[in-house]
Amino acid sequence: MTESPSETCAPDSRAVAARFAALSHPARIEILKHLSASSCCSCREVVDHLDLAQSTVSQHLKILVEAGLVRFEADRQRSRYAVDHAALAGVSASLRELVNACSPSR
Repeated sequence: MTESPSETCAPDSRAVAARFAALSHPARIEILKHLSASSCCSCREVVDHLDLAQSTVSQHLKILVEAGLVRFEADRQRSRYAVDHAALAGVSASLRELVNACSPSR
């Protein structure tokens, strides 16, 4: 029985890949941009800004939260979302490390 690539990868590599996967959809990129422009937003505010269905935005926000890129807080009837800037900086650092590791030495 052969191992799948995810079974042979280090936990750090799996975490980085999960965050990259969360960034792989244009709507999620736009959601991050919108959330970054304010301290926090409700799902409704994101829906109004992007003109996407509420269920679509909710699903994208769920993916971003699960990847640790967006923080979620329940606020009575409205949930609030905010970018986790430290996590996003970590993605940037991970990408930089990957590029450096894969670049030929000079």
